[in-house]
Amino acid sequence: MLSEKKYFLFDIDGTLAVDDTLYDGSRELIGYIGAIGGQAFYITNNSVKSRKDYVAKFARWGIETKESQFMTASYATCRYLKKHYAGEKLFVVGTPSFVEEVKECGLLVTEQAEKGVSCVVVGFDRTLTYEKVEAACKLLFCPDVDFIGTNPDLRCPTGFGFVPDCGGICRMIGGAVGREPYFAGKPNAEIVTLCTEQVQASLEEVLVVGDRLYTDIACGINAGAETALVYTGEAKAEDLKDTQFWPDYTFENIRELYSRFRESRGDVSCI
Repeated sequence: MLSEKKYFLFDIDGTLAVDDTLYDGSRELIGYIGAIGGQAFYITNNSVKSRKDYVAKFARWGIETKESQFMTASYATCRYLKKHYAGEKLFVVGTPSFVEEVKECGLLVTEQAEKGVSCVVVGFDRTLTYEKVEAACKLLFCPDVDFIGTNPDLRCPTGFGFVPDCGGICRMIGGAVGREPYFAGKPNAEIVTLCTEQVQASLEEVLVVGDRLYTDIACGINAGAETALVYTGEAKAEDLKDTQFWPDYTFENIRELYSRFRESRGDVSCI
């Protein structure tokens, strides 16, 4: 039930905000969750920014956060890489921020398509060049080199529409080399676990909120948590006719979720 929720796991792009613009109701809902003794987490598949970058971005919106509240695709990927590729050489297709995050985890990164590379790691790269793509392809034609993507999202919302996301970049590279990557970000259920373990939350207290069916909603379903879809990003109401990822709740926007959540708790003052 909506009234039982205390821990909200929000997607960011297309759900709480677009580019540098916070959607109406986002600040109020996040504040209300804290006021009732709950906690907001942010489970974004955007691998352009590190967790430190997101803390600074939310501060510019007047929202105080901690790095531990952000479970980004880049952070999940770094955890996976540290577990499976410690001491091995990695070629990373990503922003300088993502490359630095990988290095800060104690992982070995090369910028060359050279011998000894164990894995090609691809993120949402706004600094993408054809040289990076060519180097990744050269490495991936070797069957001993693994292929990891931060997230399968094909496109990322912007103020004017969409741009290719990590999934789109991986599809381009994968189409050239005939391979599919392993994705560490949503819909991988580990993202939800990384949040709930911090606060020892039961799944009945958790709501996963997003704008995309095959990542956000699928992630919640994979983790066994209830989900809410907002129509401010990629998914639209007509998409529900053909999806296998059915949300438990749907809202036009975050403002409506905020109002409905307060109403479910019998709190209708100042909505």
